[in-house]
Amino acid sequence: MAGIRRPNLEADALANIQREPTRRLSRAIMSLRRAAHLERSVDTDMNAIMAIHPYKYEGLWVFDDAKVDLVQEPFVSGADKMIEKMAQGIAGADSGFTLLFSASPFPGYQTLLEWRREEMGGNWYYSKDLETEGWLCPALFKYFETAPERIYAQFKPKAA
Repeated sequence: MAGIRRPNLEADALANIQREPTRRLSRAIMSLRRAAHLERSVDTDMNAIMAIHPYKYEGLWVFDDAKVDLVQEPFVSGADKMIEKMAQGIAGADSGFTLLFSASPFPGYQTLLEWRREEMGGNWYYSKDLETEGWLCPALFKYFETAPERIYAQFKPKAA
């Protein structure tokens, strides 16, 4: 019986015991990741749909939002081109229009911006509809705790 190998039950049991903390740790890490994702997804301090009112100032698209201490915050690096394209159909847009946006789809949204990458504290988004990419500066974090994977937007005339 020299060719038959007998199972070493003690060694197998010891190996299983040693692997168990690793398995528990892996499960705990996965649970924490899921909890962190849910926490980021549900932010009770912020509205689900936000509104700003961009307008042209000295040739730039800018907006003010006293609630988050922004004055003449410009859209740059392609975001201005997105605004320009979407504002074309709005009468008097240069004087101001309403831009509704959310990390979740909502009835009437017109375009979807998809996250591409982070750069210089801001984030690049791509719009398939507009066939362009634009950089949203760190002011994005006045509205979202983390950069959302998607931003849904609607452009419409400003209420009188």
